[in-house]
Amino acid sequence: MTVRVRFAPSPTGRLHVGNVRTALMNYLFVRKNNGAFILRIDDTDLERSTQGYEDGIKEDLAWLGMKFDETFNQSHRFKLYNEIAAKLKDAGMLYPCYETSEELDRQRKLQRVQSKPPVYNRAALELTAEQISAYEGEGRKPHWRFKLSGNPVIWNDIVRGEQKIETSSISDPVLIRADQSFLYTLPSVIDDIDAKITHVIRGEDHVTNSGAQIEIFHAVNKLLGADILPEFAHTPLLVGKDGKGLSKRLGSLSMKDLRENGLEPMAVNSLLARIGTSVAVSSEAEISTLIESFDFGNIGRAPARFDEEELLQLNAKLLHITSYSQVKERLDKMNIGGGEPLWNLMRANLNKVSDMASWSTMIFAPMSGQIPDEDKEFCTIAATLIPDDIDESSWSALTSALKEQTDRKGKSLFMPLRLALTGHVHGPDMGKILPFLGAEKARARLKGEIG
Repeated sequence: MTVRVRFAPSPTGRLHVGNVRTALMNYLFVRKNNGAFILRIDDTDLERSTQGYEDGIKEDLAWLGMKFDETFNQSHRFKLYNEIAAKLKDAGMLYPCYETSEELDRQRKLQRVQSKPPVYNRAALELTAEQISAYEGEGRKPHWRFKLSGNPVIWNDIVRGEQKIETSSISDPVLIRADQSFLYTLPSVIDDIDAKITHVIRGEDHVTNSGAQIEIFHAVNKLLGADILPEFAHTPLLVGKDGKGLSKRLGSLSMKDLRENGLEPMAVNSLLARIGTSVAVSSEAEISTLIESFDFGNIGRAPARFDEEELLQLNAKLLHITSYSQVKERLDKMNIGGGEPLWNLMRANLNKVSDMASWSTMIFAPMSGQIPDEDKEFCTIAATLIPDDIDESSWSALTSALKEQTDRKGKSLFMPLRLALTGHVHGPDMGKILPFLGAEKARARLKGEIG
């Protein structure tokens, strides 16, 4: 059996960490099993779906390194959906309902008062032809519900183990709205059967839906003469580091924003692939490493906690091992000079590639040293000791000579020099920075002049 999975975003917004984690679970699993990763664009909502968002989804997946093998749009398949829906209606599996949203809301409130579960009462099945005619005379248009069996649906979930949904405890799901537009469920089942999807991997908020969906699979399979029922894997949801939902912040956690804010795609992948699992989170340079270590058995039952600070730390660790060739194009676009030697010197001090701009400015742009009054004389002496030809041994020679002449040592020796030369209290090895500055610039800054 060839493993086939699908990632099915709606082009009504950009991808964010929540749905990217779902995409990543699908991608890692299918690549480990040498299968096919299918991108299904769920654009049945024609009013809200846009080509721009669809293009953005594909751009985000490409940035993350998730290459899909096949893709299709649901909006191109309405003819098939309508044909299947008509057959379900003829078979009595889809039935028309004329209640308004207000009437359904009153029904649910009454059921709660009576201590009954808020399950649709199937009153539409008892309507006479005269009642239906009267409703239609009022201008009411029916929505269509799928008739559940009322029997338990049992399946072995790859993550959660055996699951059992009593379909008698849930409402017959609405599959077609009153405006004749399709909700997610029926097109999804039809597409999964048609595309021969073997595994549906998604969040645990879909567990109850799966009970109804499995019955719809059986009904559509019967109509099509097919026998396809994917295995299900429902993964714990993503929450913030405080354990609260991310729904209000997902807009700021879109891949577009993370990319524009200088995050590396493999930092995002490294975090989302490992949080909520028994595998330690680490900054991986290649997605192949995440593929090799992926195992549903490592996924815990507790919600996965997403921490932006942890993402930044992973991003920094990734940059510390990133070669110049991997970032050269971006550095060139930022007009950052210094080439590979400067990158190798500075990368251990970076959180983002964009941080190189400030370090480059420190090295190459004219600036005056920051020298407290009590250190001015000390720095002036240092300026006289700067040799004309600076190499990596010059810093050690300078500090040794200063220590002997001024009796300063430790922080009182090194910190004023670093601050005067770079404007920073922390940073890369000064022995390596000094050659980049050169004698003239170093002397000027130690004197408190522009250099």
